[in-house]
Amino acid sequence: MTIHYTQTVVILRAPFVVDRYGNATTERDWTSATRTTVRRVSVQPTESAEDDGDRPAVTTGLRLITRRGVDIDLIPGDRVVAVGRVLDTDGDVARYVVGGRHHHTEARLKEVSG
Repeated sequence: MTIHYTQTVVILRAPFVVDRYGNATTERDWTSATRTTVRRVSVQPTESAEDDGDRPAVTTGLRLITRRGVDIDLIPGDRVVAVGRVLDTDGDVARYVVGGRHHHTEARLKEVSG
């Protein structure tokens, strides 16, 4: 399979909300998020799942892949705008090393709707 790195994404990084005592909380302030545009990546579908319990939901998974030798500033907790969706980073960002050098970066992304 040949991967073409023709897509552009935007990484959103939000600061933590500070409580009235000046302490950072675990909640993010997405209205104050920084936006970083990243070009020449590939975003591919992975898996999707439906949950039809008390609250029906669809979880859609995608995988972001960089070109060889390219790393991006993406960490768990960031969001990514790609393929017309706002996606959450799902777990750690994988940075592959071959022969002692950075080869490429991959990240699982997910969207939960419903």
